[in-house]
Amino acid sequence: MPNIAAVLKEEIRRLARREIKSQVGKTQKTATQSRRDIATLKRFIGQQEKEIKLLKKQHGQPQVEEEPLDNVRFSARSVKSQRSRLGLSAADYGKLVGVSGLTIFNWEHQKAKPRKAQLAALVAVRGIGKREALKTLVELTPKKGRGKAR
Repeated sequence: MPNIAAVLKEEIRRLARREIKSQVGKTQKTATQSRRDIATLKRFIGQQEKEIKLLKKQHGQPQVEEEPLDNVRFSARSVKSQRSRLGLSAADYGKLVGVSGLTIFNWEHQKAKPRKAQLAALVAVRGIGKREALKTLVELTPKKGRGKAR
């Protein structure tokens, strides 16, 4: 009798290993395919970012520099003085930076702080003059179609 039990146990182990191997093989194939898909998507995102950068450059939006922002500090007073130097409302200054007028108000009154991307946009707007800011605003403002006269 002990031989039958040993043979039975060995056969169960062999079948279990075979089943495990088939299941793990499927999982490995799926993981490999997922890694390929992720690599493809990363390449696609890189191409899209390049295209977006080119389009922003063509439309005249302030180009966000790819400089490290480690030593750039945020100052509410600085935002307020830049806005007044350009002679813009909070809403117009917000259009230049890519945020709402309320966000600019909150930054100036120290109720909020900009995120990294917004800080980069603020740095980009620092260097422009009044004429360039107004020109950029005109380009950013959508032109409304005229309705029919009644």
